[in-house]
Amino acid sequence: MTTTDFSSAPGSARSSAAPADARSPRARQLGDRVAADVGTLEAGTHSLLVGYLTWILGVFGAHRFYYGRPLTGTLWFFTGGLLLVGWIVDLFLIPNMQRTARRRYTPGAVDYNVAWVLLTFLGPLGVHRLYMGKWVSGVALLLIGTGTLAFPPLGLIALAVYLYDFLTLNEQISRQNAAF
Repeated sequence: MTTTDFSSAPGSARSSAAPADARSPRARQLGDRVAADVGTLEAGTHSLLVGYLTWILGVFGAHRFYYGRPLTGTLWFFTGGLLLVGWIVDLFLIPNMQRTARRRYTPGAVDYNVAWVLLTFLGPLGVHRLYMGKWVSGVALLLIGTGTLAFPPLGLIALAVYLYDFLTLNEQISRQNAAF
């Protein structure tokens, strides 16, 4: 494409060609993929940044639960990330886990990243369920979680729901997003 620049010296017109992308098609494709994967918290279901942050707790399988791999997450939890070797290998597998999770789960109104952060830090209180719009179970879990201070055996109920949600949160969000 050729353009004419009339802003140069009076009486002279200068033509300039638009800069062409000098990268090979493979480099452009790889660059586009990296751009799509790296800085997107809002464009997909699971974030690469959150994946690497949960990898820090990876010896307990947190990143595997986050990306929807509860069986290997449980295995990592009980084996210390398969004696740390699997944990180190996962450092390189996280981008693929993210792409797989983005294809597998439905994006929508409920953000996976927010729900997982709420589950991880406030799970026994049911705040993640309130965020997801599950008001009845969220309020019940909030009452049970806070009631645990007065009557500790209630904590077993909160713990059971917490573990259930760790195993199934991605599916719960995906079903809810598909319903909207």
